[in-house]
Amino acid sequence: MTSEDGGQMGQHGDQVVATDSGRVRGRLEGEAAAYRGIPYAASPVGALRFAPPRPCPPWPGIREAVQAGPAAPQAPSRLEAVMGTRTPDWDEDGCLTLNVWAPAAAREDGRPRPVLVWFHGGGFSSGSGGWDWYDGGRLAARGDLVVVTANYRLGPLGYLHLPEIGADNLGCRDQAAALRWVRDNIAAFGGDPGTVTVGGQSAGAFSALALATDPATAGLVHRVLLQSGPWSLPPQDPARATEHARAYLGLLGVPEDHTDPGAALRALPAGQLIDAYGTLARQLAGGVAPPMYPVLGGAGTALAFPDALAAGALDGKPLLIGTTRDEMTAFLGLDPAIRSLTRDGAVDLLARQAPGDGEAERLYARYADRLPDATPGRIVIAVQTDEQFRAGALEIADRHATAGHPAYVYEFDYAAPGADNPLGACHCAELPFLFGTFDAFRGSPMLGRPDAAARALGDAFADAVAGFVTTGVPHGIAAYEPGTPGSVRHFAPSPADGGDPR
Repeated sequence: MTSEDGGQMGQHGDQVVATDSGRVRGRLEGEAAAYRGIPYAASPVGALRFAPPRPCPPWPGIREAVQAGPAAPQAPSRLEAVMGTRTPDWDEDGCLTLNVWAPAAAREDGRPRPVLVWFHGGGFSSGSGGWDWYDGGRLAARGDLVVVTANYRLGPLGYLHLPEIGADNLGCRDQAAALRWVRDNIAAFGGDPGTVTVGGQSAGAFSALALATDPATAGLVHRVLLQSGPWSLPPQDPARATEHARAYLGLLGVPEDHTDPGAALRALPAGQLIDAYGTLARQLAGGVAPPMYPVLGGAGTALAFPDALAAGALDGKPLLIGTTRDEMTAFLGLDPAIRSLTRDGAVDLLARQAPGDGEAERLYARYADRLPDATPGRIVIAVQTDEQFRAGALEIADRHATAGHPAYVYEFDYAAPGADNPLGACHCAELPFLFGTFDAFRGSPMLGRPDAAARALGDAFADAVAGFVTTGVPHGIAAYEPGTPGSVRHFAPSPADGGDPR
């Protein structure tokens, strides 16, 4: 939507900013100016489906930037029972957009603000940077920084591995295009392109580390925020990605020897592509890995993370990395089979990751000693949390700090009230606290009904992240010392408020 009105300020505090593709009009919302739904690339439709992102065509007049663009095509998240449901809002046309929030004074006083470019999670299969869960206005105003969130292609439209038709880590390419848009345009919004933190949660953390270490984008990233990254998950093996692509084509009725599989795929409705992806996911069910995600050796993932870090790709960049206390409850905590496990059943499950005579028994006993009140199911969840998330986060921090680079580590321990709460401090639990979007998560089982102590915890967590973005040192978090648990900052309501004192 465009307007010919070129004024800098409208009757509702609307603000106009010039970008490379044209002018956009946002609006003041409290103490921040919000600019939503700004295209950073052309719509990936028609011939541009399964193609690398292309520049957005310029528009005439002023584009109204008061509403987020549609999400990328997707099925409902598998964590809806944990986070809450979303009304489907996807559309392939117009999905490659981003959103900018800046302190109200950022364009008036001439002082460039540090920038946080943040990518949502969702297993590379769901989510949207435009959802109110991730509204950056409160964080921007509280921290005196500029916040950017962005959409990127998901599922088969983002990660189908068919390089011969142009399908090569397209979601990664979208993220890189968004980052370049920030480099070229953020100064007009009051941001400093020379002080950019790239961050994200879960799949977004995986993406942020890829952007920070890939030679094509590393120079655009100055600090790195990694929330609950799935660090046990390496980039997908190209051979396995090819197998999944072939199986996917079969589900769509596109034969392997089709003379032009790209044309066949571009002719199908996006909904059909998403439905077939869901079928493939059910056929391949197992573990946390989705059927399609960034492929090793493709665009944006030239090296596996351990190799990239060993080569010094993250050197010199301050790092803030963390997990929630009970990550895997989001995936297993509501499963009746896990909740009803006996000790023997739990040991049998653990034997899959601790092979060897008696290893599973010893693993179970070690965690049972550490968690004397935990049920067998919660012990399995604790082991899986460490295996899938925490061990990798500490390994990354250990490597970075040992090499002499600034590293900070946190654990988020808040759990919704209730002795029978099966989720604890689960995967995604910190998101409403970071963005201050408690009302957007109303009815979310992982949040419950936050009281004043919980909201104060959100202020502390947001202040830590804002301090990191603005100075490279998070407020209230000491520098990480490898192998020293006391240097990990635990975020929980204070003991005086009845919270976990850890």
